[in-house]
Amino acid sequence: MKREIDYRWRLAELMAARGMHNSTDLSPLLKERGIELSASQVYRLVTQRPERVSLMMVAALCDIFSCGPEDLVTVTATDAKARKVASDANVVDLNKTIRPKRARVIRDDG
Repeated sequence: MKREIDYRWRLAELMAARGMHNSTDLSPLLKERGIELSASQVYRLVTQRPERVSLMMVAALCDIFSCGPEDLVTVTATDAKARKVASDANVVDLNKTIRPKRARVIRDDG
């Protein structure tokens, strides 16, 4: 069966629990660990759900917040629901039942 996976990026929650309410609070802590990002990159890291994050970044964030990767990212996986398939009982074959009438065009030359 097909599985649907999703994840939740919890960096903002970890920051708030530590009393850090601005993304600028995180920059110097990352810099101490050898990760230099621009202010806009740090802001996006905090406020948006990243698609790709380096393991060095995850390790630095785990060190900053004294947590494990499972605290930074929570993963959910569920069985995908089966898609309904249309049955032939509801399908009408227009070629056999309803045919449009041919239009007669009459010229009005008068």
